[in-house]
Amino acid sequence: MRFNPSLNASVIIDIQNSEQAVQTAFQQVSTGLKVNQPSDDPSASSSYIQLQAQAANVDQYSSNASSVLSQAQTADSVLTSVVGLLNQAITLGTEGANSTTSNADRQSIATNIQGILSNVVGLANTTFQGISLFGGTVSGKAAFTADSTSSTGYTYNGNTGVNSISVGSSLSVQANIPGSTLFTNSSANVLGALSSLASALQAGNSSTIAIATTDITSALQYVTAQHAVYGNTINQLTSQETYLSQEKVTLSSRENSLVGIDAATAAENLTQAETSNSSVLAAAAKVIQNSLLNYLK
Repeated sequence: MRFNPSLNASVIIDIQNSEQAVQTAFQQVSTGLKVNQPSDDPSASSSYIQLQAQAANVDQYSSNASSVLSQAQTADSVLTSVVGLLNQAITLGTEGANSTTSNADRQSIATNIQGILSNVVGLANTTFQGISLFGGTVSGKAAFTADSTSSTGYTYNGNTGVNSISVGSSLSVQANIPGSTLFTNSSANVLGALSSLASALQAGNSSTIAIATTDITSALQYVTAQHAVYGNTINQLTSQETYLSQEKVTLSSRENSLVGIDAATAAENLTQAETSNSSVLAAAAKVIQNSLLNYLK
């Protein structure tokens, strides 16, 4: 009887397929994935790539939200301090406007107001991660510096630019409020009001002191309103961070359902593949042996 090459070729193919099944099962056990290359499941691989892209976007949005939240919290803390200083200035201004207050006491109060002005400027020059918090979009310099030619004694070095940061596919937040808007606004000039009060106290005019104190009250109301903007931003970002965290979990679950495999199932698949491979090899050995014997007859 002649040697049958077709039969032996078929046996070799069976062995190759069986060995491949073992390798695939072993890889699933090692990686915890049932899809390790596109050829394993082209449709699942395509969907997985799309989910990974979505997850990358969520990671970027989360990073942005975290950074902006920290910045907003820093600004919120700064404005809390500014509000406290302005309240102190109002109390001192009210005392200075009292007709019973002596000129010597007014000079002392003026010194305190100058100190408050300096503290407010210091707060206005707060930096966040090396960038001026209230300098608009200008970096590398303090938002306010001393300037003897200015009526307030300071000049603004920033601009009116704002940074809009994406924290979602259709959600952006304003990361900053320029210092010119917060501290030298034409309708509520914080630095100007404090400077005017200090000058009025030095001059000792009760009515001028009262007017300057009223201006500080207006500035306080304005800053308080801007303070609330940061508070709203913080609340919005906190909610967005929660949403993004949940979205990350959802995407991870969807990814796992597409390409993941639990350890028990992977181990069972490997055992079955190895058992099947042993059977194929045993059968192949018999087929080849019989084929050779028949050939030798």
